[in-house]
Amino acid sequence: MSVTTEPSAARDHAPVGKPNPLFKNLSAKLASIPMIITALVVFVGGTTWTVVYSFTNSKLLPRANFVGLDQYERLWSTRRWMVSIENLAIYGICSMILTLIIGFTLAALLDRKIRFENTFRTIFLYPFALSFIVTGLTWQWILNPDFGLQNVVRNWGWESFAFNPLNDPNTVIFGILIAGIWQGSGLIMCIMLAGLRGIDEDIWKAARVDGIGTVKTYLRIILPMMRPVIITSLVLIASGIIKLYDLVVAQTNGGPGIASEVPAKYVINYMFRAQNLGQGFAASTMMLVSVIIILIPWAYLEFGGRKRG
Repeated sequence: MSVTTEPSAARDHAPVGKPNPLFKNLSAKLASIPMIITALVVFVGGTTWTVVYSFTNSKLLPRANFVGLDQYERLWSTRRWMVSIENLAIYGICSMILTLIIGFTLAALLDRKIRFENTFRTIFLYPFALSFIVTGLTWQWILNPDFGLQNVVRNWGWESFAFNPLNDPNTVIFGILIAGIWQGSGLIMCIMLAGLRGIDEDIWKAARVDGIGTVKTYLRIILPMMRPVIITSLVLIASGIIKLYDLVVAQTNGGPGIASEVPAKYVINYMFRAQNLGQGFAASTMMLVSVIIILIPWAYLEFGGRKRG
């Protein structure tokens, strides 16, 4: 009996090795290989190719005739590019602040359990379902001084009323900003509303018991708890700011003159209209650098700080 049981007892007490984490969820990892290869080839490869050829004097077709930093020197000495950067900064700062404030305000109002909440939520979100071209053309009509808002108000009797931002070089970027905020605020509202609905009702009850007002509750308790939601909203708004192109083309096409030029339009014009790939690649690279400058500090503070904590 002892001879037959000893091997089985030894097997029962034999140490079981931990499975190799490399083979954990192996089927999912194998299924993700095509996506990883696509990302490496298309995104990383395309980005590297763009950066490399930004140092060439490529015109209609790319050619490896390197000219050093000539394209970048020309880029930063071009008034059109400087106007584009200034417009993007103005649009970006105003859009980031106003879209976030309007979206959160609408979400806070809907979170009060008002009547016809679903109807209002659909109305506020509807502009986001439209394409940027449709939004741009719609607001071009609304802001047209001949038959838009200015004409309507003057027909009501206010003859001196003037509101014509798209034809004024000093205010044209704010006319584009109106359309951008109108389209993007609904999405931010929905994201904020989802975050507010995730707040425990007991927190509100405790705030009322402590005599904390509604505004202070939002500012001191609710907003800090919604930090991940706010960061997500900011990332979405920032991605839309960097890609600003369709609204400009639909409303002003960069006019009057070059007053409403933006970097994305500069890139498109030089790559496909002026047939100057080198200059377009240089502008694209500078847009990439601006995104990296913003993302690296944010990623370090968000994820690095969390690991240390």
